[in-house]
Amino acid sequence: MSSKKILWICLAIIGGGILITTLIFSTEPEAQMEGASLETAMLVDVMPVNKGTFEPVIVATGTVQPVEDVNLSPLVSGQIIRRDAAFTPGGFVKKNQVLLQIDPADYRNTLALRESELLQSQTTLDTEMGRQQIAQQDLKLIVDDSLFGNDPLSEEERQLVLRKPQLNAVNATIGASKAAVDQARLNLERTTIRAPFDAHILSQNVTKGSLVAQGDVLGRIVGINAYWVVATVPVSKLQWLRFPTNETKKGAPVRIENSSAWSGDAYREGYLDRQIGALDGQTRLARVLIKVEDPLAISSTNEGLPKLMIGTFVEVHIQAEPIANVVKLSRDYIRSNETVWVMKEGKLEIRNVDILLTDDSFAYVKNGLEDGDKVVITDLSTVSNGIGLRTKSEEGE
Repeated sequence: MSSKKILWICLAIIGGGILITTLIFSTEPEAQMEGASLETAMLVDVMPVNKGTFEPVIVATGTVQPVEDVNLSPLVSGQIIRRDAAFTPGGFVKKNQVLLQIDPADYRNTLALRESELLQSQTTLDTEMGRQQIAQQDLKLIVDDSLFGNDPLSEEERQLVLRKPQLNAVNATIGASKAAVDQARLNLERTTIRAPFDAHILSQNVTKGSLVAQGDVLGRIVGINAYWVVATVPVSKLQWLRFPTNETKKGAPVRIENSSAWSGDAYREGYLDRQIGALDGQTRLARVLIKVEDPLAISSTNEGLPKLMIGTFVEVHIQAEPIANVVKLSRDYIRSNETVWVMKEGKLEIRNVDILLTDDSFAYVKNGLEDGDKVVITDLSTVSNGIGLRTKSEEGE
């Protein structure tokens, strides 16, 4: 077969293919676009709100400290001749209970010596008073023998004749002797070291036979009637805390918890005692003192309650003053930039709100929400004013 014939056959095949393809595309049925886009409202949960009066609870952290904390030191020196068995770390003592006894022998001798000096001074006074009577008689004779009975002596000479300087010297000696006796008696009393209050012994540094000097630290004791919890709170929240106005009143009640050491439902009760007038140097927060009575649960009324330990880190729940005419809303429903999502007539409204106070769980909204408003509590990925919303109840209808 010639090459020319082959060429014509190829051209015929190509032309036929083009013809068939054109025919197929020209006879293919066209798709019809029907229907319309359906705009669907987002399904959300809402919560109606109402204004009222609420009592916030401000949560803070604090450290337990003793109200009464004393390092015992002697005011006189000497040897310890007796130590009470209760004066040992962990022991409990009553007010005025004898803890230590310093050897009093030297101080008794000193007191006896000072008392004898006082007696001697009083004897000298008695002798001087006899001389005073003689001096007054001598002065009378001098006046009577003078011309016309006039006193020829000056006031200074008159005082010398009446022995006033000698009498003043004796009185001064008696005064010094009495002071010396009082000091000796006081030093003797100071050889007995007593507990200044009902106390818990934290440390004991001496025992029987120890030599002590004035200023030595014999041990550390803390009062057991009350402890303080030093807590820190933001300065802005101080206005909502109630402190006592005098020593007979108590401040706002406080619930004290220690989740790391106590069981979940265990707690202690205290009350706001006072505010420290300086901010914490590191956190710049205000410091308040919370007083807890019977912190070691010694009394029968507190039997079984957990005991506070000095230095423990605890959580405090402070009852704040009531706030009127506000909406109480979970902090989870406060959106960015202090806004709240509200559903109104099937649409979303993003409202700016005025938050008066926030505690650990709730925000208290003063302005921006009214009675009956439906707050959207569902988290939405994309929001904008006016988007459609629907609830489950509307979906059911």
